[in-house]
Amino acid sequence: MATAVRTQVIDADCHVIETPRTFDFMREEDERFRPLVLVREDGANTDKYWFLEGRAWRMNVNVGPEFPTAAREAADIKARLDHMDELGVDVHILYPTMFLRPMTNHADTDYAISRAYNRWLADVWAQGGGRLRWAVIPPLMDMDKAIEEIHFGKENGACAVFFRGHEHNLILSDPYFFPVYEEAQKLDLAIAIHAAAGQFANLDLLDRSVGLPTFKFPTVGAFSDLVLHRVPEKFPDLRWAFIEVTSQWLPYVMNDILLRSRRFADVTFPRDAQLMEEYNLYVGCQTIDDLGYVIDRVGDDHLVIGTADGQPDTTAEIDALSKLRDDGKVSEASTRKILYDNPKRLYAL
Repeated sequence: MATAVRTQVIDADCHVIETPRTFDFMREEDERFRPLVLVREDGANTDKYWFLEGRAWRMNVNVGPEFPTAAREAADIKARLDHMDELGVDVHILYPTMFLRPMTNHADTDYAISRAYNRWLADVWAQGGGRLRWAVIPPLMDMDKAIEEIHFGKENGACAVFFRGHEHNLILSDPYFFPVYEEAQKLDLAIAIHAAAGQFANLDLLDRSVGLPTFKFPTVGAFSDLVLHRVPEKFPDLRWAFIEVTSQWLPYVMNDILLRSRRFADVTFPRDAQLMEEYNLYVGCQTIDDLGYVIDRVGDDHLVIGTADGQPDTTAEIDALSKLRDDGKVSEASTRKILYDNPKRLYAL
């Protein structure tokens, strides 16, 4: 009797939790930009806080007991790999955690902390035997430095360029970002737009909303914005990913794009798999989604899935990959695409 061959699995959205060690990768001349760690003097709780340029935020807000500490902080790479083996995962695509919020309005600080993070992840990748790939953070306030960091990432295991749904005071269709898109296209790196808050004004206004408009809507809005401005047509070989916002919004947003496109005499956008294919758009789904409905509307060639392993956000599902594989709600062929074929193509692995 033949033994079944296990489908390889790529977890398309994982996280590392930054610690003070992250910024040990700073250059000596950048030490003045190092984020500090604060604790409450009155001892009212045991929370620790990052502090940078007059702002403080909790360090452990997205930490849960289901994720081994040494693994989520990449302090013990073997522990991370062992954890992946337990879950039946071959490759993790690593995204940041503290950078899911705006960090600074100053270009020199942005470069110093992004550079340190990228060196840290390069070190993680070097120890991971090819199984820990990552999204490079470009310091977008200095375009020359951003391009340098993208090249560094490509040379050191990065497979995507990290973006938030808006960056500082710009939406992602702004031509300011086109040099990054062009470079990513040349280097065969995806543009990965992760659920996040990209500017202080948005964060300050919406932070008490418990997350949806603060962190999720900017990414969903970026999908619509990039399509309606036809930015993917300018970079026909560039792949775009919209990560950690589930997928069930896709039919609604495609309908909205069609309605809005009627204002443009020269274009009518398709509302189905054709749009995903023509524009190289990929979306991270979740097992809670009605995947049969989504696949019926947009196909199964541009969906990926991740556990958000390392960061127990509302979209985190430590068993998402095995659930997709085992619950029978999605065909075996679609499951293979979502677990392996699609993320392999998205991240050019």
